[in-house]
Amino acid sequence: MIDAFLRPFAFEFFRNGLAVATLAGALCGLVGVYVVLKGMSYIGHGLSHAIFGGFAASTLLGVNFFLGAGAWGFVSALMISGVTRRRLIGADAAIGVITTASFALGLALFAVFGSAGSGSFDAALFGSILGVGAHDVWAIGAVLLFAVAVIFLRYRALLFTAFDPDVAAASGVNIARIDALLMLVLAASILATMQVVGVTLIAATLVIPATVARMLTHSFSRMLVLATGIGAVSGFVGMNLSYHLDVQSGPTIVLVGAALFAFVFAITGPRGLRRTEGLDEQPEPVPAVVRQAPP
Repeated sequence: MIDAFLRPFAFEFFRNGLAVATLAGALCGLVGVYVVLKGMSYIGHGLSHAIFGGFAASTLLGVNFFLGAGAWGFVSALMISGVTRRRLIGADAAIGVITTASFALGLALFAVFGSAGSGSFDAALFGSILGVGAHDVWAIGAVLLFAVAVIFLRYRALLFTAFDPDVAAASGVNIARIDALLMLVLAASILATMQVVGVTLIAATLVIPATVARMLTHSFSRMLVLATGIGAVSGFVGMNLSYHLDVQSGPTIVLVGAALFAFVFAITGPRGLRRTEGLDEQPEPVPAVVRQAPP
């Protein structure tokens, strides 16, 4: 049994895929904490669909994926952040217009030039983790380090805006800049993990680890650590199961996370339910930290 488990580690493609899945899970878990606490789950879902348009354009035009889709994703993120902040229309409507238009453009490009990239189309929608190389491992590792650096350097400002943006703004925190920075980190994370789970399941990898961590603790710092660990474990276990069960890695990783959610929900019971219902409220240990946050 142990030999059967260790056998795939002899293949370089599996080792690369496992490393990418684990790093991607950790990245999504970390960034997902802010996505969940700020009630931005729909933004994560929408932004992944927006980046699909850039992915299609860069693939069919022969442009480097990270340059083409990355530029597209960052512009979409800033557009979503700007429209949402100005409240000219509802946030959900703004995101619906921007992201669905971009996604529709991607579908149209693949429909017209389908013969040039049908494999890329499936990879974008559902992920193609076994096709990654060592450079992909380094790329997603770099994005993870970037996200950790942003959170470390702007920890208090991000914490402040996550729980009470109005008070943060009154205290001198540049909410627009912090929101734009968070959107850029989110876009980079989605861009880096698209090849792991695909456009259709990225939102789940962002939300599930953070939600599970939220049911386990009221502490913001512990939630960051737990969500990162849960995401990494989901990626590692899901990748192994997908190989041995011969199913796609993206759905398997999400199902492992969903199983963890169901297990924790069953264990914590009503206590965990109350924590989940209070995602948009300040947990008990946070106010003292928030009051000390500098402008």
